Amino acid sequence: MEEIWIEKYRPMNLSEVVGQTAVTTRLKNYVKERSMPHLLFAGPAGIGKTTSALALAREMFGDLWKHNLHELNASDERGIDVVRGKIKEFARTAPLGEDGFKIIFLDEADALTSAAQAALRRTMEKYSRTCRFVMSCNFSSKIIEPIQSRCAVFRFRPLKAEDLEKYLKFVAMKEELKVSKDAYESLTYLAQGDLRRAINGLQMAAAADVDITQDVVYQAVAAARPEEVEEALQMSLDGNFSGARERLDTLQITYGLAGEDVLRQMHRCVRDLDIPDNIKVQMIEKLAEADFRLSEGASPRIQIEAVVANFVVLGRHIAK
Repeated sequence: MEEIWIEKYRPMNLSEVVGQTAVTTRLKNYVKERSMPHLLFAGPAGIGKTTSALALAREMFGDLWKHNLHELNASDERGIDVVRGKIKEFARTAPLGEDGFKIIFLDEADALTSAAQAALRRTMEKYSRTCRFVMSCNFSSKIIEPIQSRCAVFRFRPLKAEDLEKYLKFVAMKEELKVSKDAYESLTYLAQGDLRRAINGLQMAAAADVDITQDVVYQAVAAARPEEVEEALQMSLDGNFSGARERLDTLQITYGLAGEDVLRQMHRCVRDLDIPDNIKVQMIEKLAEADFRLSEGASPRIQIEAVVANFVVLGRHIAK
C-alpha cells in the first residue's frame, strides 16, 4: 500500500517547517536553552502545529524523543478520564536522558470538555517539574483562561500561496510527476493556506494521472472551478433563476458536491464579484443563513434554491 504523502513528506526538524518562521525561530531558542514552558499552538488545521510539536521533541530529546513524548488527540477522548488516566500515568514517570522533563502533546485540545480542561490545569501544576505540555487547537478562545495563562501562546498563520506551491513542487519532484502551472494554481487556491489539504489534493490527482493538469485536479478533489461558480452567481444576479439553479445542479452532479461544498465555494466567489459592497454583504448573510440551516438538517436543494432566489432579488437592486 502506498504511503500517505502528508506523512511521507512531513518535515522532520524545525528548519523544514513551511511558512512559520516566526514560530520556529522561538522554538529553536527553547532547544538551544534546553528548557521550555508549557506551549499552546493556535491556528487553522493543516498549517504545521502538529509537525512543529513533533519536530520540537525530536530536536529537544534526540534519539530518546519517542520515549519522552506522549501524543494524544483530544477529539478522540474528550472527557476527564483521559486526564486522570493516560496523561497522569505518563506525567508521573521519570524522563529519560539529561533534559529533566518530558513532553505531552495534546492535539485538538479545544475539544476537551470544561471539566477535563480544569483537571488538566491541576495536572499541569502538579507535574510541572518533570513534564511540559504542548497543546494545539483551532480556536484558542475554547481553551480556559487558567490554561492559557500558564502557556506561551504561538499563533500559526495560513500558508502563503508561494510557500504552498514551493512545497508542492518539492513533492512532485520526489514523486516524478509532471504538473502544469495552472494545476499548481488550482491546488493552492483550493488549499486556502492548508498545506495538508494541498498535498492530499496532489496525491489524489497523481492517483488519476501522472501528467497533472487543472482538469485532473478539479476532478480528483471533487471541487468546481471558480469561474463555473461565478457564472452561476452572475446568472442569478442577472435574474436568470432557472439558469443559475440548473448550473449549480450540474456542478453538484459533475463534481459530486454536497450542499455545504456548494455554499462554501459560492462564498469564496462572492468576494471576487465586481458588485457594490452592500450587495456582497447581503449575499454573504444569505449564504450564512443557508449554511446554518444545513447544519440543523435542512434540505440542501431547498436551501441552495432559496439562496439563488434571494440573489435574483438582490440583482434587481444592482440594475437600478
